[in-house]
Amino acid sequence: MKAIAFFNNKGGVGKTTLLCNVAAYFAQEGLRVCVVDCDPQCNASQYLFHDDFLESTFDDPKQNIESLFSGLMAGEGHATQVPMKHSAAFGVDVVCGSPGLSMAEDFLAEEWASLNTQRGLSSTMVFQRMLKSLENYDVVFFDVSPSLGAINRTVLLSSDYFVSPMSIDIFSLKAFENISRWMDKWRAHWEYSVNSPLLDADNPAVVDAKSLTGASFIGYVSQQYIAKRDATGERRPVKSYDEIIQQIDGQIDQYFKGSLLPPKPYEIGKIPNLHSLAPMSQSRRKPIFSLVAADGVVGAHFAKVKEAKEIFGEVSDEIRKRLA
Repeated sequence: MKAIAFFNNKGGVGKTTLLCNVAAYFAQEGLRVCVVDCDPQCNASQYLFHDDFLESTFDDPKQNIESLFSGLMAGEGHATQVPMKHSAAFGVDVVCGSPGLSMAEDFLAEEWASLNTQRGLSSTMVFQRMLKSLENYDVVFFDVSPSLGAINRTVLLSSDYFVSPMSIDIFSLKAFENISRWMDKWRAHWEYSVNSPLLDADNPAVVDAKSLTGASFIGYVSQQYIAKRDATGERRPVKSYDEIIQQIDGQIDQYFKGSLLPPKPYEIGKIPNLHSLAPMSQSRRKPIFSLVAADGVVGAHFAKVKEAKEIFGEVSDEIRKRLA
């Protein structure tokens, strides 16, 4: 089983749309897939399920991701079960999010400050504990918020890899610098803390903790770029896109070192502006490449749906290669 987070500290980059469609493509390829919604805004949950289903799920903390934290925050230990739902349209199992997850932000920050205690260490490994019970899946996808906060730190600590969906603009140049410095800082603190003499080195939790080093960066996916077709009919980005890409790759070379330096090419793939197909798929709660006439697809949209499957297939196949 591989755990992969889709993460960028900038919002509005199409992160959830990308994750859910890649997850659906993986599932269509025969992989057992789980999506864990770790964003208190619950965009992934709202994409994967209809509102009437989510209303009851949000109202009962035992049915969503809050259940992983309720016992910890009450001092009662880890949850014994992971609440799992199934999205038939996407073919994936889901740990639904909750707006109440935002309450875990301060809790995890406080536990991080006491990593040299058994409780602090155990609480910080909440997602690592959860992943142990999801070993029957081939891939677990984490959807996270656009922040450099405690929840995201805890997710990335326990994940194997992360992908950065991004828009091609000047902010993205700064985003990679922020992410690399943030990760370098907490990874160093983690390594120092788990080797504290105050911890029992023979304790199973401490042994597990020492095996965690944080997610490796495997590349970025550029989104919403404007594409034109050349004489052969191939999609080509406009010139300004290429200019910013070159700068972004330079930023990665400068700030990402060791296991944080992804394999080349750093760009996993490109998702062009799909215009009305994205909101249509969100309202229908279906992958973009599964839309049909009954969903509102008309005219030239049919070709765009077919093209979308090719695009998400290319990105998904490359991600899968990098997970090996």
